[in-house]
Amino acid sequence: MRAIWAGYAALALPASLAAQDVPGLPGGPSAQGDLSVTIYNGDLALVQDVRPLDLGSGRVRQSFPDVSAQIRPETVSLTVADAAIVEQNFDYDLLSPSSLMEKAVGETITLIRTNPATGVETRERARVLAVNGGVVLEVGGHVEVLRDDGLPVRAVFDRVPESLRARPTLSVTLASQRSGTRPATLSYLSRGLGWSADYVALFDDKSGTVDVQGWVTLSNTSGTTFNNARTLLVAGEVGNGDEGNRYAPYPRRTTRVQPGTESADREQLGDFYLYPLAERTTIADKQTKQVSFLDAKGVAASSGYRFENPWLASANEARSAQSVLRFANSGAGGLGDALPAGTVRVYVRDARGQPQFTGENRIDHTPQGSSIALPTGDAFDVKVQPTTVSRTRLGDSRWRTQVRYRLTNARQRAVTVELVQSGLAWPDTRIIEETRKSERRDAGSAVWQVPVPANGEAVVTATFDTRY
Repeated sequence: MRAIWAGYAALALPASLAAQDVPGLPGGPSAQGDLSVTIYNGDLALVQDVRPLDLGSGRVRQSFPDVSAQIRPETVSLTVADAAIVEQNFDYDLLSPSSLMEKAVGETITLIRTNPATGVETRERARVLAVNGGVVLEVGGHVEVLRDDGLPVRAVFDRVPESLRARPTLSVTLASQRSGTRPATLSYLSRGLGWSADYVALFDDKSGTVDVQGWVTLSNTSGTTFNNARTLLVAGEVGNGDEGNRYAPYPRRTTRVQPGTESADREQLGDFYLYPLAERTTIADKQTKQVSFLDAKGVAASSGYRFENPWLASANEARSAQSVLRFANSGAGGLGDALPAGTVRVYVRDARGQPQFTGENRIDHTPQGSSIALPTGDAFDVKVQPTTVSRTRLGDSRWRTQVRYRLTNARQRAVTVELVQSGLAWPDTRIIEETRKSERRDAGSAVWQVPVPANGEAVVTATFDTRY
């Protein structure tokens, strides 16, 4: 009904009423005061709003319009000198054509119809009987359904119901000990405000460097604009009782990070890094904006390939290795900063010198000094085919399996493939034979660094003694 009503009816007020100062009508300046907004990862923000209040003595009711429409009322804190909170209410029934018509049930409104041929307007009074999937009216002693037939019609309402607000409003009843104006600090948590980091990485294979530019992306779907706010971003996952159980699918191409041990030259709040915006900014509702926070040139980097084979799997045909960009955010490497979680988009210049997009992937919150292996896609010319050569049962729960890995390279230059056999987490799993020495970086994986010649191939064979 909301969409249908908004499609064929216009909201109007009589000129005599519209000229008055009607509380709650839109169009006035923001009622917000001195704003500070702290935005966390995970759809959570802390809003602190200092407003001057002119309060009387005794019990007074004070409205705070222009709070977030997604405020968490249970988190509201209000500090006013010589006043205490008695009761608070959050009014979120907002003024709209649909809500205005719904509140008018039982009331009398004016319908203005325009003759499309002559342009002549006619007015008639109508009582709103029901608004259930459409508007049912009593007009001149008969019942009429307001149709969506394309004919021009306006509904004019005599007043705005007190229960409707033009803007999200928090109402507080205070016990004030004295009269006078003093500052009030309103603080609350809200959903609908979030931020993430986005990175643009321009890789130069010839020089072995990458230029990394980092952008903070702010988004506001809270239903409220925050004007001229001091903005502080917190990198890290804070506990949030509202989260519930969220399913996060495990990505097929996972960025590999060897955590660093360097301390970043940034302010910290507990275990989180802070990224303050240099200047106040207006975070408009339904807006996404970007602010630069990182610009590093000539960071040491290299490209390579990675192929991970799940638990001793065998494939009927060769599969592509992953294209991987490797770099570090260490001070010595030229980047030297902790990296908040976000998406890294990689570009490479073509033969004409134009940057071309070659892939993207996410990183988690990454401490300074970490080594990052970022998969950006599947290689066209570098393939791997694992094949089970033999599988022999040694006892009730012991098996001996030989796997051959054939690596091919159709490029005109040699490459090195990081070949990973995963699924080896059983403590009594052993590699008893291998044609190239492997490295056990963790309990579940064996890793071989395999050079593959230009327009050629390489073969690695390994025999595993396993429980199953």
